[in-house]
Amino acid sequence: MFEKIEELERRYEEIQAELSEPQVVNDQTRFRKLMKEQTDMGSIVEKYREYKAVKKNIEESLELLDSESDPEMRELIKEELSTSKQRVPEIENELKILLLPKDPNDEKNVVVEIRGGAGGDEAALFAAELYRMYSKYADSQRWKIELVSVNESGIGGFKEVIFMVNGKGAYSKLKYESGVHRVQRIPVTESGGRIHTSTATVAIMPEAEEVEVNLDLNDCKFDVFRASGNGGQCVNTTDSAVRLTHIPTGIVISCQDEKSQLKNRDKALRVLRAKLYELELEKAHDAEAEAKRSQVGTGDRSEKIRTYNFPQSRCTDHRIKLTLYTLEDVMNGNLDQLIDSLTAADQAAKLLKMSEMT
Repeated sequence: MFEKIEELERRYEEIQAELSEPQVVNDQTRFRKLMKEQTDMGSIVEKYREYKAVKKNIEESLELLDSESDPEMRELIKEELSTSKQRVPEIENELKILLLPKDPNDEKNVVVEIRGGAGGDEAALFAAELYRMYSKYADSQRWKIELVSVNESGIGGFKEVIFMVNGKGAYSKLKYESGVHRVQRIPVTESGGRIHTSTATVAIMPEAEEVEVNLDLNDCKFDVFRASGNGGQCVNTTDSAVRLTHIPTGIVISCQDEKSQLKNRDKALRVLRAKLYELELEKAHDAEAEAKRSQVGTGDRSEKIRTYNFPQSRCTDHRIKLTLYTLEDVMNGNLDQLIDSLTAADQAAKLLKMSEMT
């Protein structure tokens, strides 16, 4: 492991030297490429330098112990030595995590699709609450939300909502949210006060670049229609809404959030690319079933991943057996503890698999 990191450190220093050369500074394409390469390995190099500093501190502390006779000073040196020795395995583990293969989609924007499942109107209400939960979480991360389409129910719920989350690292955080979300509570439509169980499905898809998906526009059928629902006079009186049908797969996407037909068409194509890219990812996952099993639920829409129990103010993630009794905070978009725990569990599973292979 350390041989590989030393090579990375040497390359890091080479890049630093190259970036100061005038011919590189004047070549913006090369300059940006080198900057990205340096950024990608920066956290590993920084952690390795911390590791070397701790190891050096251990050596120096041992030397001081041999030469120091004052009892108080020896005690201080021993304390520092003990702290440094404890830090060594911690940094080694952090380095192993940093060296894990990166998901190439982690830095991408995402397309999110939420649908009401079992439970009728209550499921639609829950789907709308999940949309608000993710919107608030996106705000906390300083990501931008773009609504693509929404199919509302009669009492303020969403039968389906599709939106984009644009921001650095959006997929790395949200990829664990795909699956079935279950809610247990007394619905507003229930007169008898009985607790019902309803579900909503969440699909998280990394946004695909044009070069990543072979999309032939001849396979696409575009229909325009007048937008309905909220949106103002201009939206509701012009044929600005777009319905995109991908003939080979039968995927249909409607977009009416923008006043411009061209903007709605562009959004619909972005969603279609994400869906086609997701289909390709699923094929790759199926071909690597063992690798898929090692992950902490990052894509199976039929998997029940989480329960939101309102009477007990309880939120349970079934994949990692984590239960929080802060449901109100979770519904207000405070998802860091859930997402950080899922990320840590996924990293631990990958580290275990890597150790079994060596």
